[in-house]
Amino acid sequence: MRIKVAGFGGQGVLLLGQILAEAGMAAGLEVSWLPSYGPEMRSGTSHCHVRLGTAPVDSPLVSRPNVLLALNEPSLRKFLPAVVPGGWVFYNGPAVPEDCGRDDVRWLVRPFTELADELGEPRAGNVVMLGAWMETSGVLSEETVAAALARLVKSKRWLELDQRALWCGRETAKTGDAQTT
Repeated sequence: MRIKVAGFGGQGVLLLGQILAEAGMAAGLEVSWLPSYGPEMRSGTSHCHVRLGTAPVDSPLVSRPNVLLALNEPSLRKFLPAVVPGGWVFYNGPAVPEDCGRDDVRWLVRPFTELADELGEPRAGNVVMLGAWMETSGVLSEETVAAALARLVKSKRWLELDQRALWCGRETAKTGDAQTT
């Protein structure tokens, strides 16, 4: 699985990628995680590449993702063209922008940040999206993701919040059908 995670600096893009990689390793998968550092950390578009699979990883770069986790519209616009036909796009928003529609990918569009805000912290939108991806993909178990969260999130308050955010994401993925545009 070739995953691109993208959003504004401060939306937890790199943490989301780390959680995927840690959970993948715990599940016995071959894994790579490659973060993008640079000026985007000051509110520009930040991204990371994650690979999960049973075969050895030949390159950590993800140029043609089969999963895009887009936490904002600029990231959607930047990386959507590279998603392979039949791939999944998870988008944090109320709807897919009209000019971004593709009918050859599967969509899960939810206001992940707003859902996290209802839990008390909008910055947990990345973990709500992770929960939705988990529910949809079935690649990683709840146990491996929870263990990765426990290793990476040191604050008890944030860990409890992220556990609720995971559940929220899984539940929101169950409501409504995946969209195609």
